[in-house]
Amino acid sequence: MTDATQYQNLLDDALNKPGYISSCYRTFYDYSLLNQFLAMEQLSARSLPITPIATFKRWKELGRRVSKGQKAISLIMPVSFNKKDKDGNKTDQVINTFISKPRWFAMSQTEGKEYAPETKLPSWDAEKALKALEIERVPFEHVNGNCQGYATKNKVSVNPVARYPEKTLFHEIAHVVLGHTKEAMLSDDERTPKNLREVQAESVAYILCSLLETGNLDASRGYIQSWLGDNQLTSKDAQQIFATANKILKAGE
Repeated sequence: MTDATQYQNLLDDALNKPGYISSCYRTFYDYSLLNQFLAMEQLSARSLPITPIATFKRWKELGRRVSKGQKAISLIMPVSFNKKDKDGNKTDQVINTFISKPRWFAMSQTEGKEYAPETKLPSWDAEKALKALEIERVPFEHVNGNCQGYATKNKVSVNPVARYPEKTLFHEIAHVVLGHTKEAMLSDDERTPKNLREVQAESVAYILCSLLETGNLDASRGYIQSWLGDNQLTSKDAQQIFATANKILKAGE
């Protein structure tokens, strides 16, 4: 499976399998949302139980050893390296990127001392998140009463009588974090198409609502499909959605 196909499939699972997102979080909460889904996908593909993961060294510290013949699962890691010049010498220019590394094993791949994993449920504080993300929540002043919320520059607003206020807040925050509200200054050909902006923001909102058990997920899926139509999200879109949801979640935890 190519990386592009993998990320697209991960997002598809997240949006269409009830309970999938919360299960990922409860088991792999120490990791980013993207890595949570990567771990779930790899363990499921090998028909292994969904259990906590750790490095070979960490399991050893916990009094467990990796069972013979078990293969590590791969997660995405940030790496930095110095760019080289045409002669192969390192320069002062540092390149930051992400690569996949096979360094983790699930508890179901280990044996030894009894280990009782902690179960953690997500918590999120809106005011804390807005402050961390440097987003201002402003009074709702839209003349169209059917409008659920809106975002401009670094400001968001939610209709006081919005049907799903938490989901709407996530959606509008996502527009800001994704950079959509800064695109008014771009030329038309540089702007993200409106349908893609709406799909990206609502996908972020869907993931967060699933984690925090709020909003109407069926309505959210319908909204995504109506804007997506016959189009398909790219690998880059999927990674951006996971990264944005993760950033908003961590900001309010």
